[in-house]
Amino acid sequence: MIAKSFSKSFKYFNFFQRYLGYRVYLILFLSLLVGLADGIGLALFIPLIQLAVGTGNSAESSQDSISSFILEHVNMELTLLNIFLLIFGFFCMKSIFKFFEIYLRVIYQQYFMKNIRLQYISLLDNYDYQKFVLTDAGRLQNSLSSEVQKLNIAYRQYFKTLQTAILVLVYIILALATDWKFSILVLMGGFVLNFVFRYFYKRTKYFSKVITRENHNFQGLLMQKINNFQYLKATGQNGKFSSKLKSKIEDIENYQQKTGIVEALLGAIREPTTIFIVFLSIFLYSYFFDEAIGGIILSLLLLYRSITFFISMQELWNLFLGVSGSVLNIENLKNELEIGSEKDGNQEFKFLKDKIDLKNISFSYHKKPVLKNINLEIHKNEIVAIVGQSGSGKTTLMNIIAGLLQPSKGSLFIDQLDMATVKLNSYKKKIGYIVQNPAIFNDTIFNNITFWDEKTEINLTKFQNSSKKAAIFKFIEEMPGKENTLLGHHGLNISGGQKQRLSIARELYKEVDILFMDEATSSLDSETESEIQKNISKLKGEYTIIIIAHRLATVKMADRILVLKDGKIDGIGSYNALLAENKEFRRMVELQEL
Repeated sequence: MIAKSFSKSFKYFNFFQRYLGYRVYLILFLSLLVGLADGIGLALFIPLIQLAVGTGNSAESSQDSISSFILEHVNMELTLLNIFLLIFGFFCMKSIFKFFEIYLRVIYQQYFMKNIRLQYISLLDNYDYQKFVLTDAGRLQNSLSSEVQKLNIAYRQYFKTLQTAILVLVYIILALATDWKFSILVLMGGFVLNFVFRYFYKRTKYFSKVITRENHNFQGLLMQKINNFQYLKATGQNGKFSSKLKSKIEDIENYQQKTGIVEALLGAIREPTTIFIVFLSIFLYSYFFDEAIGGIILSLLLLYRSITFFISMQELWNLFLGVSGSVLNIENLKNELEIGSEKDGNQEFKFLKDKIDLKNISFSYHKKPVLKNINLEIHKNEIVAIVGQSGSGKTTLMNIIAGLLQPSKGSLFIDQLDMATVKLNSYKKKIGYIVQNPAIFNDTIFNNITFWDEKTEINLTKFQNSSKKAAIFKFIEEMPGKENTLLGHHGLNISGGQKQRLSIARELYKEVDILFMDEATSSLDSETESEIQKNISKLKGEYTIIIIAHRLATVKMADRILVLKDGKIDGIGSYNALLAENKEFRRMVELQEL
C-alpha cells in the first residue's frame, strides 16, 4: 500500500525525468542552493540587529545556532559593516543561483517540448495503419496539438511547485535547528491545513480530466464540420451541426469556470491562513513552554517564509493539477502508439525483381471475415485489375499488398522474401498509391506533385513530364501562378477530377516500382479518363500496376482481371476469357457495373 502511494506521488516526476534525465536534478539542486543562501542570509540578521542595538559583539552572543555556526567559521572581525557585507554576499549568491535556476528551467522547457513533439511525430509515423483507422481522430488531433501545448504549462507549474517545495523544506530544517519546539507547533498547523487543500486538489484534478475529454470530443466534431463543410452548407445543416459544437464549448467553459473558482478560493485563503497559523503557534508556545517570544524571532521569520511558500506551493500544485489531465492523456497516448507500432523487418527492399506472391491470405475485421484463403501471383510489370461488388474485399486486398494491413492468416512474399522480414518503409517508398479521394496539401502545385523537392532543372523536367502523363499539364499552364499556384485546404480551389490528376502526377513523379490505383479515375469525365488511360497504357512494361476499377475501359487494358466475390477469388484471367467463362464477371458487364 505504501509502495503504491509512493509510486503514485512520483508518477509525474517520473514522466518529466524520463525526458529530461539529469537536468531535473540540476534544477532541484539550484533550488536547494537558493533556499540555503536565503535562509543563512536571514539568520545573519540576528547578530546584525544585536550589534546595531549594542546587545552583543561576538559570535557567542548570537541567539541561534545557524548564525553562530557561520560566524565561528568566518575569519573576520565582527563589526556591523562586516556582517552586513556577509549578508549582502549570501543574498548575492542567492540571486546568482536564482538566475541559473530560472534560466535552466526555461532552457530545459524548450528541450522538453522539442523532445515530446519529435517523439510523438516518430510514434505516429510508426503507428500501425489498421489501428490508426480505429483511433478516435478528435482525440488524436487534440492530443498532438492543444494537449501537447498544455504540457508547457504543466512543465512550468510542476517545476515551480518542486522548487517551492525545496524552499519550504530548507526553511523548515533551518527553523528546526533554531527552535524545534516552536517549529513543530507551526508544522502541525501546516499539516492540518494540508487536509483542507486536498479537497481542492481532487476537484481540480477531476475537472482537468473532464476538460481534456471534452476537448477531444470538440476537436472530433470540428474536424467533421470542416471535412463535411460542402455537404452541411449545401443542405442547410450547418446551423444544426454547429449547435453540437456550441454545446461542447459551453460544457468546456463551464468546467473551466469551476476550475477558476477553486483557484480563486486557494488564492483568497492564503494570507489569512498564514497569519492564523503563526499567531496560534506563538500563543501555544508562550502558554505551554512559558518562554520569551524574543528567542523565536529567527525561527518565526523562517517559518513565516516556509508557510508562505507552502501555500504558494499549494496554489502552484493546484494550477498543475488543472492541466494534469493533459499529462496523463499524453502518457496514455504514448503507450497506445508504442503498443500499436507496426511490426517491421530488417531486410531492405530495393526494387521488385520477379513477382508478388500471396499464399493462403485471410483477413478479418472485428472477427468478421473479409478475405478468405487468397492465393495470387502478380508478376513484375504486369497490370492486374481487381473487380467485384462493393464489400467484396477489393480495397482490403490492395492494402495488404501495399503493406498497410497485415493478414490475419497466410503470408505475402516479395521476390520470395517474406513481407514480415522486410523493412516496410523501404518497400512503401517504391509504391505509388492513388485513391478516389486523393491527399491534397495546402501548398503550391509544384510542392504537391514533387513533395517539396528542390526546384532544380532536373526536377522541373520530371514535374512537367509527370504532369503531361497525368493530363494535368495544360491546366497548370493556364493557372495565373502556374506551378506556384496555391491549392488551398484539401484542394478547395480545384475540382475533384483535377485533384485526382494531380495525385496521379505525384505518383508518376516518384521513382516507384509498383503503382496502386483505387478508383483513381472514377471522378473524371470520359474524355479526361480516356486521355489518362492512354497514358497509363504507355506505362505498361515500366511498372507493376494493380488497379481497382468499375469502368470497362480501365479493366480492358489489364493483363489479367481478378474477380472477388464474398472475399474469395471467383475467377482470374483476361477480359475475354472471363467474359466467356465467369458468370459473376459477365453479370457485372451486362449490368454495366464495369
